[in-house]
Amino acid sequence: MSKVIKPIAIYLPQFHPIQENNEWWGNGFTEWTNVTKAKPIFKDHYQPHLPADLGFYDLRLEESRIAQEALAKANGIYGFCYYHYWFNGKRVLEEPLDRKIKNAKEDFPFMMCWANENWTRIWNGGDTDLLLQQDYSEEDDLNHIQVLISYFKDNRYIKVNGKPMFIIYRPKLFPNIKKTIMLWREAVKKAGFPDLYIGFAETNEYFNGIINDGFDFSFDFQPNFSNRPATLHDSVIKRYFHEFLKTLKIPFLNKYHLIYDYEEYARMQMATPFKQKSFPCITPMWDNSARRKKNYFILHNSTPQKYKIWLQHIINNYKWVNMPEPFLFINAWNEWAEGNHLEPCQKWGTGYLDATKEALNNNNKKV
Repeated sequence: MSKVIKPIAIYLPQFHPIQENNEWWGNGFTEWTNVTKAKPIFKDHYQPHLPADLGFYDLRLEESRIAQEALAKANGIYGFCYYHYWFNGKRVLEEPLDRKIKNAKEDFPFMMCWANENWTRIWNGGDTDLLLQQDYSEEDDLNHIQVLISYFKDNRYIKVNGKPMFIIYRPKLFPNIKKTIMLWREAVKKAGFPDLYIGFAETNEYFNGIINDGFDFSFDFQPNFSNRPATLHDSVIKRYFHEFLKTLKIPFLNKYHLIYDYEEYARMQMATPFKQKSFPCITPMWDNSARRKKNYFILHNSTPQKYKIWLQHIINNYKWVNMPEPFLFINAWNEWAEGNHLEPCQKWGTGYLDATKEALNNNNKKV
């Protein structure tokens, strides 16, 4: 029996001001603050990434969220996976999703991924000052799952055979993730669901959790920082940096300043076998130099056509029949400060959305 591929795009809700960001980064800070400050750091470097069709939106506005959903639907996206932030009962950046929940006009399917890292200043190229800390406990697990269940009960929430689908970004940070999953499964069943369909982001630090810790699935988080080609050759980088060599205040070719060719990177991913119980994932582009002043990671020279080739490979070669639903994760819908977005930009317009729709339609969306 054929299945219709269901792309789920990772969704960042940080495009509106909140009290915490005002205190840490200055009044009015949103993700757009980093995006608009970005500058190219070598010749032909695509920065800044600036929005086109949807503009510099504020996610508190119904009009902005509805416009996103309409654009996603029109281009074959099945749903959004919202990053969820929880720190021992304290929630951050929850307002866009909470407003959606209350608005029947926003009918786009959604699910959640708990971004369970500490919040520090390091992501913005600063020091390691701790802003919000994760403290794991059984009590917190029980409190947390009750809040999650309130979202699971929404009829727009993505489920697999009636089971709410939920992702933990970094399971390795838990003292006993297996126990947490057991507690959560019990609570979800008591709430009337058949079970929880729980997964994790498969990164270079965590590969074998499905068997050992009771997960149902993983997804192949992209970019996969442990599976990458050599950096651009020395002579090529020197050409890109030619006009800047004398002004650089950092050691040239510092090992943390990693620049890769997107096509070579994609070719390496396509040569890597798919894993069992792991949903595929793709990134249209990646460049987090807008967010990080150092230790950035750049996939250079991405184009919609190169992305489409990788996407078509996944559609044609992944064993969709082995999974209960044909989910394809795309990282991301709107990670603008990581140069990682399907949303239209001033350089490519709707090119990446067009490529997504075309690749799906090439197979009549059936696998």
